[in-house]
Amino acid sequence: MIHINRILKRYEYELLNSIIPFWEKHCVDNENGGYYSFLDREGNVYDTEKHMWSEWRIVYMFATLFKSEYSRPEWLDIAKHGFDFLVRNGKKADGSYYFTLNKKGLPVTSECHPFSIYSESFAAIGAAALYEATGEEKYRMEAVSAYNIFRKNINIVSSEKPVLAGQKKRKSLGHQMILSNAAFILNESFNASEYDNDIDLAIEKIFKFWNNDSGMFFENINQDGSFDLDSCDGRLINPGHALEAMWFILQYAEKKNNALLIEKVCGFTEKILSYGRDDKYGGIYYFMDACGKPLNDPKSCLKAWWGQNEASIAALYAYKLSGKKTFLESFEHIDKFAWKNFRDKEYGEWFAYTDRRGNVPHVFKAHGWKTFFHLPRYLLTCIKLMKSLEQ
Repeated sequence: MIHINRILKRYEYELLNSIIPFWEKHCVDNENGGYYSFLDREGNVYDTEKHMWSEWRIVYMFATLFKSEYSRPEWLDIAKHGFDFLVRNGKKADGSYYFTLNKKGLPVTSECHPFSIYSESFAAIGAAALYEATGEEKYRMEAVSAYNIFRKNINIVSSEKPVLAGQKKRKSLGHQMILSNAAFILNESFNASEYDNDIDLAIEKIFKFWNNDSGMFFENINQDGSFDLDSCDGRLINPGHALEAMWFILQYAEKKNNALLIEKVCGFTEKILSYGRDDKYGGIYYFMDACGKPLNDPKSCLKAWWGQNEASIAALYAYKLSGKKTFLESFEHIDKFAWKNFRDKEYGEWFAYTDRRGNVPHVFKAHGWKTFFHLPRYLLTCIKLMKSLEQ
């Protein structure tokens, strides 16, 4: 039987003595502002470009940690340090953000489709967390501005018509799941419910990515809501992504005491954990094909740190709200694989990827997508969930 208290202590130690110190020591650019987030195994910088995803996620995470029970004043200073650099250098005249800056803050990339649409979503949650931490109105204003741009851009992208006759335009699960979470964070930070309607609509749209025939959540659907089984892009499955969406919804359903929504999402979560589980080697698969066909992405042979993180949160959240032991067993299964294979005992932090068996192919600790976000959020969220289970 799993021992919650023992795991809780392990998570606290990892967060406070490995993950946070690694980033405190290596990511802050005290000369130019902002953060470095291309870090090798020891924490040395190997690329000085600054990506909006990484920069704003670091702002959010340090501000969130400052608000936590482990609060330290230097964490708020680090968050403010990033905010000031990004607003001063990364913001365009229309309120949106460049995708990449150089180390001094000069723009390098304006857009990076399809990823640039998310820049403002992370700006919104970073600024919102700073508003909750300080009460300063400038942070609230920036959070609202960035959120409104992100929401508008989703609507534009979702309704775009194909440019070429044979081109297929998709709707993305990621758009709606990130919208639901950003809206939830703004509500929490503002102590309000003004974004409930956005969350409700996003959840309704998220459920459209569930395919009853396969019993899976798809990453992409056609603009008319149909499923494309004739292409790799159309059949793409990402269990970690789907599970991240599920725990986003569960936190909202818990807040609203919505028993029917909790039951529905726990049901989805159980199915995703089942088809996403690697029974032979452990953990959760990264990319999958809904029909079991080959994928054209080489990362399909890997397992990602963040997928294990998000699956763990979803399993533990579903256990808390349903009491079903199968969720606790899933959590233990993922926890065992992740902590054995991703964790770096020598230099701290976690590796980004393993192969299916758990071998580490790349020893860097951070790049344009892996930053101070998924891992500390997972540890902090699971700590809170485990403490609630002990009560």
